[in-house]
Amino acid sequence: MRVFLIGYPGEMGGANTEAWHTVKLWRRYGVEVHLIPTWAANDRWRSRLDALGCRTHQVRPEDVERVPGLAGTPVVSFCNAEFMTHAHRFRALGCPVVWVNCMTFLFEHERRFFATHGPADAMVYQSEFQRTEIEPKLAEFGYDPASGHLIRGAFDLGEWDFRPRPHAKGEPFFVGRVARPDADKWSSNTWPIYERIQVRNKRALMLGMDDRTHAKLGKPPAWADCLKPMAITAQQFFATLHCLLPVNGGARENWPRAGLEAMAAGVPVVAQNDWGWREMLDHGVTGFLGSCDEELAHYAATLAYDEPLRLQITHAARERLVNEFANPDVIWAGWQRLFAEVSRRTEPALAEVA
Repeated sequence: MRVFLIGYPGEMGGANTEAWHTVKLWRRYGVEVHLIPTWAANDRWRSRLDALGCRTHQVRPEDVERVPGLAGTPVVSFCNAEFMTHAHRFRALGCPVVWVNCMTFLFEHERRFFATHGPADAMVYQSEFQRTEIEPKLAEFGYDPASGHLIRGAFDLGEWDFRPRPHAKGEPFFVGRVARPDADKWSSNTWPIYERIQVRNKRALMLGMDDRTHAKLGKPPAWADCLKPMAITAQQFFATLHCLLPVNGGARENWPRAGLEAMAAGVPVVAQNDWGWREMLDHGVTGFLGSCDEELAHYAATLAYDEPLRLQITHAARERLVNEFANPDVIWAGWQRLFAEVSRRTEPALAEVA
């Protein structure tokens, strides 16, 4: 089977990362994967994709119809505005349009496409929370709920070493978070919440901050280290932590990859009791869910003082990844069903193109 990914993997952002892991998943199950960057291909990522046996078609936007093998082939894109601008041209070639919205709302470019050309042939949701948020908004565009598929974001555990950092009594307890420097990803209550963590010898490590986030959060406390985006690798970041404590400032998490990465690395997560976190974390078993600022701080402190519990949670979370959230057979089964369905639904359109 052949699939075209419209867009390209990248270092930063959940969608770019998920695209890379999804391509690796597809290749694992024998899919012939082609990519059309929108509209430039990073040489480092191209080398990695070449090594997987993928083929990159570096073309100008106006030349996509000339790409060999594209007509009639499913096209998939992850939260890519450029794709939406040109998606009607892929559809004119008989390509089933598969859209992966990684957010919990519709962008204006999505609304424009759906209003003019109708909904995607298949919608991919990574969480049930995301589905319940987006599907009602698609009704006005003639969306059929049967075309929606819940497929957890592909996650290759092979890229992560499970090495929980030990924490002995009296040693510094490292807590932190990683996110894009978008203001909505960071809560203005971050420092007050972290201050409430009743641990005398604590340190905070924050990855992904810039002038925007500093302006919103205010001056960091003396015990916090704030790093710019990609100042260190995600693996280096999680290897430092004893606890991940993400607090959002407006954005509602769909299926946060930072949570999966923490679980893969051996870092327990304390998150807000809301959104996609409720599906990712089993409270008290694979992580903690706090319903208020005080609870978030309390659960983080609990992990600092109860090392056996902290390690128990890291192992339970890792097991959940292996058996379910990062299980390639489970995730591939979802994609396999999707591709089979869109192929059946678009066969009449492909016959007309031919």
